[in-house]
Amino acid sequence: MKNMMIALCMLTISYAANAQYDPAFRFGIKAGANLSNINGSNDLSLSPGGNAFDFRDNDNRSLGFAGGVFFRFGKTLYIQPEILLSQKGGKFNVYEDGVLNDGKVDVRFSNLDVPVLFGVRIAKFVRINVGPMASLRLNKNGKISDSFDDVTGEDSGAEFKNRLAFGYQAGVGLDLGRLSLDVRYEGNFTDIMKLQFNNATTASQFGKKSNLFQATLGLAIF
Repeated sequence: MKNMMIALCMLTISYAANAQYDPAFRFGIKAGANLSNINGSNDLSLSPGGNAFDFRDNDNRSLGFAGGVFFRFGKTLYIQPEILLSQKGGKFNVYEDGVLNDGKVDVRFSNLDVPVLFGVRIAKFVRINVGPMASLRLNKNGKISDSFDDVTGEDSGAEFKNRLAFGYQAGVGLDLGRLSLDVRYEGNFTDIMKLQFNNATTASQFGKKSNLFQATLGLAIF
């Protein structure tokens, strides 16, 4: 059984690394990891007469899964749209009136990401690419929801807009036959979430953006 698994792995690598494979269209699967954190507006002041909250110390990054499918149109110049399930998050401290409150808040959620990258091949195997991305948050985070609520309430249209964010990805890639390795940086133009304190008497709220480093390994099926 072990020998069969080794032979299968060798066959897959040989198939994937076929140096003659260089089509004008590729479709494949990819998987990898994100290292992400959350930053942005850090102050939430509750009024009248409420407490002031600070969200700081967000240097720690969270590890998450990224994977999905990709399409590539072109060779030297190309367009590469992707559909990815991407786990993002971060950790930060909550300070209430300058005093540390409850320690680290660990925020994790899953997103459906659709980047559309425009790239150029600068060597036989090396690519650079950049492009916009739409990201739809699929779930709420229980740990942060213990203290905070989405600002949208029961409004389904506002809830969808709150879950939808726009950003960009930029990075470099390496092709070896059917195999491809991509390393990217991702940033957001809009907030990935808007929250308000449960006990707020007003609509005091704050927004957060995300950034991450992503590394994925892809395999072109055809």
